[in-house]
Amino acid sequence: MSVNSDPVVGEIRRPPALEAAMAGRDSADETGVSLWKGALRRLIRNPSAIVGAVIVAAFVLVALLAPVLAPYQPATAEWGSQITPSSLPPFSPEHPLGLDSYGSDLLTQLIYGARQSLLIGVVSTLLGLAGGAVLGGIAGAFGGWVDTIVMRIVDILLSIPALLLAVSVAAIAGRTSYALMIAIAAAQVPIFARLLRGSMLSQRRQDYVLASTSIGLRQRTIVMSHIVPNSVGPVIVQATLVLATAIIEVAALSYLGLGDPNPTVAEWGRLLVLGQTRLETSPHLTLLPGLCIAVTALGFTLLGEALREALDPKSRR
Repeated sequence: MSVNSDPVVGEIRRPPALEAAMAGRDSADETGVSLWKGALRRLIRNPSAIVGAVIVAAFVLVALLAPVLAPYQPATAEWGSQITPSSLPPFSPEHPLGLDSYGSDLLTQLIYGARQSLLIGVVSTLLGLAGGAVLGGIAGAFGGWVDTIVMRIVDILLSIPALLLAVSVAAIAGRTSYALMIAIAAAQVPIFARLLRGSMLSQRRQDYVLASTSIGLRQRTIVMSHIVPNSVGPVIVQATLVLATAIIEVAALSYLGLGDPNPTVAEWGRLLVLGQTRLETSPHLTLLPGLCIAVTALGFTLLGEALREALDPKSRR
């Protein structure tokens, strides 16, 4: 009588078709992928993210390497004698984009304008992020009457249009680059505050918070070690999008005459103002700085939207 050599009783085997379909996936599933690594993989496969990243990288490199890339010093007016009320000198190898209305090299002005826009945009966004994180973090961590008071202040700020708030702060603080940073940051604070507060309230309902509370962890430890790190993703994405708005607002405030009055400071908004007086005869004086503003804002917008989609749990496959 032969002994049956069948596998151990109770062992569950996959059907052959399922076994073939799942081949090579078990090890990958066991390894797992972190949130940011998975987001990076999705960004690499997103054409919009690639285009946005290329534009942003080019903008940052031009801003950082302005002294190397610019053929001349900004706002020198060295060729002012060649400017007439009715015409400008034609393009030349020495001045590929010609001269502006004051006799400065336009290419140099555009390159240094990128540096000014990057500086004010990044600093104002960081200031707005810091202020919004403080308000939103306090509201989301304490809740109750503290949340009510903080969010009523935020609601008041949100009721004022962002550009109007920035104009008001810039008019009070004065015409300096620092005033521009503070003005733009003030308009961004309520945006970051509401976003972080909402994200923290959502995280407080998660099971891991209940588990941390049940094992006796202090509230401060839960907030700082668990809730806040899991709530900053949407805030980082919003900061990328706000950078595009900040660059536009820098140009808008300079266009309205609230920018730095120092004529040696090149800025795209000021170039728009100077170029509009010669719009009929030399439209490139207005079109080129306007194009720089539009393309740069588009780059940050594409990158921010792609990052938002990459971090969205519904988009994970």
